[in-house]
Amino acid sequence: MLFVLCGFCAHGQILVTGGSDPLDADSVKRDFSNQPYFGLYKDNYFIFGPSVGSRPTRDNTNIKFQVSISQRLTRSTLPWGTYLYLFYTQKCFWNILENSMPMTDLNFNPGIGITKPLFVKNRYIGKVTFLVEHESNGRDSTESRSWNRVALAANVMVTKNLMVHGKIWVPIVDGMHNKDIVDYCGFWQAGFQVLSDNKRFMGGVTIAKRKGWNLNANVTVDFAYRIFKQDNQYLYLQFYNGYGEGLLEYNRFHSQIRVGLLIRPKLFSDY
Repeated sequence: MLFVLCGFCAHGQILVTGGSDPLDADSVKRDFSNQPYFGLYKDNYFIFGPSVGSRPTRDNTNIKFQVSISQRLTRSTLPWGTYLYLFYTQKCFWNILENSMPMTDLNFNPGIGITKPLFVKNRYIGKVTFLVEHESNGRDSTESRSWNRVALAANVMVTKNLMVHGKIWVPIVDGMHNKDIVDYCGFWQAGFQVLSDNKRFMGGVTIAKRKGWNLNANVTVDFAYRIFKQDNQYLYLQFYNGYGEGLLEYNRFHSQIRVGLLIRPKLFSDY
């Protein structure tokens, strides 16, 4: 019996064929080396919506979009079964209701990392990535924002319907005007993603703990519905509540709901 799984494993689009188990370790290891070098990394989306908890205005109703890609840099497997990747994510906030429709905040997030696929009892269950990343907004003077992170991230499929993910980092803040960014963005994040049996529905929660011992956190809740069974395009709803949604106003509280279009990897995304 032939199985075909088109997924996003270790930051690339991979085809696993043959065998009785589409996540068989030997098949996955073989296809990690054969997969295309270029692929998606995090969720790619284009969404629009207003502020929550205050009257919607032209100032607080905007478009948020994200483009995220990866490039495998090595042809063969590195020691300990790892793979070297270059990552790039760009996030933008676009106030289309204001005069001249300004893009008010543009965040650039390149990185490089080593990914290791995880196997348990000869089954592929996820991956661990050690990466170094930079994030800045390209502004100058008092609107300049910049920081770096040395991070360890993991995605693990607990069952076919549940994936959990986590990321912990050591911040290196080099921006002169955002020295306190860790107070608002913290040192770690964690979350989960739930998929329906037919893979048409997806929902998830991501929590980024802010600095301090109290129960303060930045929370993202999202839901998606796959438009066509064989495509990776979804109708998408995202709710964000907290600080640090964008770099320019990282220290300003935002509660925002937006809807739009999502393009994501087949298996799971990175966070």
